[in-house]
Amino acid sequence: MTIQDALAEKVWAVIGATHKTEKFGYKIYKCLKDHGYEVYPVNPNVANIDGDTCYPSLSDLPVVPSVVDFVIPEAAGLSAIDECIALGINTIWLQPGADKPAVLNKASEAGLHVIQDCVLVQLP
Repeated sequence: MTIQDALAEKVWAVIGATHKTEKFGYKIYKCLKDHGYEVYPVNPNVANIDGDTCYPSLSDLPVVPSVVDFVIPEAAGLSAIDECIALGINTIWLQPGADKPAVLNKASEAGLHVIQDCVLVQLP
């Protein structure tokens, strides 16, 4: 799975999305949305972002996303991988900082497609 393949998928979730506009979790969510993606924010501590429902977990989403963008610390990333596996989500995008060795190892062992890059850099 290449960066282009992942970006061609139009249904995404952003784990670690936030209503705090200065944070990357917000900027990435907004960028995907502004580029026409069907994107779902996931954060158990946020009710909504710009009026959109924010979901507590991937399992709570109304659809199964094709790509999950990680903007979360290591411990949350490790448990999110379990959720991706359970839901049959095969592609994860690890933002800089979310790509800790333990997260990479677990994703690789699970056979997930892992992209390490910044969505904000890759979307024109």
